[in-house]
Amino acid sequence: MAKESTKLIANNKKARFDYFIEESIEAGVCLHGTEVKSLRMGKCSIKESFIRIENGEVFIYNMHISPYEKGNIFNKDPLRPKKLMLHKSEINKLKGQLSVKGYTLVPLEVYLKGSLVKIKIGLAKGKKLYDKRQDIAKKDIRREAEKDFKVKNLY
Repeated sequence: MAKESTKLIANNKKARFDYFIEESIEAGVCLHGTEVKSLRMGKCSIKESFIRIENGEVFIYNMHISPYEKGNIFNKDPLRPKKLMLHKSEINKLKGQLSVKGYTLVPLEVYLKGSLVKIKIGLAKGKKLYDKRQDIAKKDIRREAEKDFKVKNLY
């Protein structure tokens, strides 16, 4: 059996900066035809999006999918809430984990897996300001080390 190819469409770097990602889950997205065509062209943003569980169903809000230019009347509202497809047991597990104070669901990335559009959602806990400062300091140290390594290899 051939390995399914994955193509990254949108990545949420800000989520990894603002939250500690405890666990990640892959979910399908309920879309209409022109939305899928727009996604295949890479026209998607999940920077300001968030996920909620309502009536036993999971929805993503503010996920912007640009209207497909050749879609005319078939285009949907770019910011409409989209249903995420998860098993009932996964939803109940997430609901239980979200009841703990400080946890939330954030979208991490949107990608094509074969011909299907998938979204990776993360169970996340918010970072404090000092945690963010530590991350920035670690990145700076790593960047300096890489820079020194490059300089040493040139000579």
